Amino acid sequence: MTDNLPKDISERPADENSKKYDEVQLEKAKAVVESEIAKEKCSNPDDWKIAPMGAKACGGPKFYIAYPKVSEEQILPLIEGYNKKEAEFNTKYGITSDCSVIAEPKGIKCKNGKAELIFEGQ
Repeated sequence: MTDNLPKDISERPADENSKKYDEVQLEKAKAVVESEIAKEKCSNPDDWKIAPMGAKACGGPKFYIAYPKVSEEQILPLIEGYNKKEAEFNTKYGITSDCSVIAEPKGIKCKNGKAELIFEGQ
């Protein structure tokens, strides 16, 4: 019987208080947002909106994301939850960032059924 022997460390669950565990939780939250957005096809950019996503350690979003207006009630709370989790992660682990301000998109275009952000100079 080998049931009582210690398991290989790679088979053990991640410690819920570890940075790696928290990073995985952040990635899962981001994936949920992206999968909700992917449910809608982009055929008219006017049916989409832009939201800031992520949280830089010194403030401001990490990037922007386009989402369908029709799903706003479901998607905005997910985005806000992700932003809050990342801000808490930054505080918990003393994360630093470059503090540069990222450009805000000037619009949205539809390409192959997906919404793409348009930035100045594009």
